[in-house]
Amino acid sequence: MSVLRYSVLLRSVLRRSRVLQICLIVLFSCLGQAVAQGLGLPVPGGVIGMAIVLVLLATRRLRVRNVHRGASWLLGEMLLFFVPAVMSLLDHREFLGLLGLKLLAVILLGTALVMAGTALTIDFCYRWMNRHAA
Repeated sequence: MSVLRYSVLLRSVLRRSRVLQICLIVLFSCLGQAVAQGLGLPVPGGVIGMAIVLVLLATRRLRVRNVHRGASWLLGEMLLFFVPAVMSLLDHREFLGLLGLKLLAVILLGTALVMAGTALTIDFCYRWMNRHAA
């Protein structure tokens, strides 16, 4: 068989197989991890792997239909990835009481303060730019 024929066959099998698509996504994640470790980057390997996928999709070297079924399954079963965090909550029951409510309040207040601070800073900079542009 020629290389072209193998390529067509591989694309056809990849398009139909959810397992192979998931393996391809995991392969890109591992590739990103290797790049991050090899170059000493302070970025998670999964982020670099997904950036590689994005570049391949943008340049049409990888087609969306070749990863769509696997990505849809991973997104659909995302709860499985959070089960360990929920299970660790059972080991620390103190988070389910008053301490948990205090932590929740601090998280919500901190998020609101960061959002307000960002909005005020952007507003201040926008007004300053308008004053100095005129």
